[in-house]
Amino acid sequence: MIDWLDECADPQFPDTTNALKYPDGLLAAGGNITPPWLYYAYTRGIFPWHGEDEPRLWWTPSPRAVILPDTFRISRTIRKELKRSPLSFTSNLAFKQVMTACAEVHAEQSGTWIQPEMIDEYHRLASAGFALSVECWNDQGGLVGGFYGIRIGQAFFGESMFSRQSNTAKLAFACAAPQLFDNGIKIIDCQMHTEHLARFGIVNLDRRSFENHLFQATSHQPTRPLLPTWLDHSAATSSAMPSEVPR
Repeated sequence: MIDWLDECADPQFPDTTNALKYPDGLLAAGGNITPPWLYYAYTRGIFPWHGEDEPRLWWTPSPRAVILPDTFRISRTIRKELKRSPLSFTSNLAFKQVMTACAEVHAEQSGTWIQPEMIDEYHRLASAGFALSVECWNDQGGLVGGFYGIRIGQAFFGESMFSRQSNTAKLAFACAAPQLFDNGIKIIDCQMHTEHLARFGIVNLDRRSFENHLFQATSHQPTRPLLPTWLDHSAATSSAMPSEVPR
């Protein structure tokens, strides 16, 4: 059994050790997804995830898939593709459009957890400085890929990505991630292992290790503003980068 949360009360969740083992990480149902609830949840490694006809569900799976500064990698293939790409990359110029595109792409594949109310509430978080999007544009000015996530302190929680052209989400991540780490991010939470992000250096942390990393990261602010409006992908294509995987 899991707890049912009162949506009219202040944000409060059960201890994360109460999360179910099957389905992995299910912690509670109900509650709200206003910015105070979302902020409180993410600082504890909890996130909402539910289908259109389901009650609001909150999750904290273990092990947790993350990327750390010293595990981050960019494959040679992605680096070469980024270097010769005519695409341009921006941050926070089209947050709602990115979330909407993520919802549409996932809905076409197998359904989506990104409901309209979530787009509105996450956009409120972005307006308050606690979420960001990265956009990928073609040379005609069309939005062809990107991703979005929550930023609290020195932690970034990747939520979803989409591609309307081959590899555009990966290229957007490869462009933005080095700058996130350079500007003070200490952990990128990928929630669960995915093939899209595996070659960027995902590691799995048990609950205690993940929550220790998270506590340290959310207790401190980044050393510099996270991302400029227009992103320079030279950091991701530089031969001076210390870490690279062969493919």
